[in-house]
Amino acid sequence: MRTTILGIGVFATCVVAGLLIVSEPPRTKAARSWDPKAAAAYLDQRANWWMTWPVAARDHDTFCVSCHTAVPYAISRSALRGPLDETALSPGEQKLVANVTKRVRLWKEVAPFYNDKNDGPGKAVESRGTEAVLNALILATYDARRGEISADTRAALDNMWATQLTSGDKKGAWPWLQFNNEPWEANDSAYYGAALAAVAVGTAPGNYRAMPGIQSNLKLLGEYLVDASAAQTPLNRVVLLWASAKLPGLLTSERQERIIKEALAKQQADGGWSLASLAGDWKRADGTPQETKSDGYATGLVTLALEEAGLPRENVHLKQGLAWLATNQSPTDGLWSASSLNKQRDPSTYTGRFMSDAATAYAVLALTETTKP
Repeated sequence: MRTTILGIGVFATCVVAGLLIVSEPPRTKAARSWDPKAAAAYLDQRANWWMTWPVAARDHDTFCVSCHTAVPYAISRSALRGPLDETALSPGEQKLVANVTKRVRLWKEVAPFYNDKNDGPGKAVESRGTEAVLNALILATYDARRGEISADTRAALDNMWATQLTSGDKKGAWPWLQFNNEPWEANDSAYYGAALAAVAVGTAPGNYRAMPGIQSNLKLLGEYLVDASAAQTPLNRVVLLWASAKLPGLLTSERQERIIKEALAKQQADGGWSLASLAGDWKRADGTPQETKSDGYATGLVTLALEEAGLPRENVHLKQGLAWLATNQSPTDGLWSASSLNKQRDPSTYTGRFMSDAATAYAVLALTETTKP
């Protein structure tokens, strides 16, 4: 459901009137219908590959829930249920949900995705915090679709709160995997993870966010997200905007408007957004230049956040973002492409499509959001 923010309508009118841009919007290609069936086929194929890839395998016959492929698949695939007239979870979704549920139920027995011995000091704790948030987000997403919170989702959320940091400079956030990879495993990715935790809480049905037992945790989370927001990249603040739409009261309308203004100022002439322009001064490890053209990840995520934050659908910038998405799905693969911030990758390889996995998921979420009441 769309969340309308106090003051957004007035703000959007000011933007259209010329606060941020010229009177005539940049030209975009004529919109065409995107192909939900092709998008679903791509997402299913990629998820099935990931879930059977030996590198992703973990103990107890489970697999790692990756930020680039598994999580985006989980939060987006069910959004295609309506456009495809599906009545049940796809086989890939069933396998992913079963995997997450199994790890939640065996939380004290399963090994973390990474460990200190093989992966470096602190990686077990980082891995636990990261997984706890992602498990909660995935299960809350599926519960929201059916309108009732399950015992497994409650357990996942309990695990999440149990791993929340209660002291230090990241108090209110979670230990988060750091492998020097933006946007999900870098030194600022704990903020991204905390924003996802807020999305999980706000997504969980049954008015979960109002439970008395989690209010102190929510207070810590909210204080961290607000206090640390100024030091974040525009990309992390876009995720914060998305979280604030899921968790009313997280941000004031003034803070939301500032993030919206910042995001709209980054929109490119073709109507899309570039991931590199939102990621600060991040440099690739191999020394190659960042890709600056509009991409599916940035455009999908920004457009989704703007929609969920209540930007009017008639807003010219939102229309341009959706038009970019509608005209930039690959006609052969069904994907939306995006490039790695960390090194040049071959998009024809399995690992070279990680960013496009996430890009396709956010494009789907943004495009299906327009069909909601």
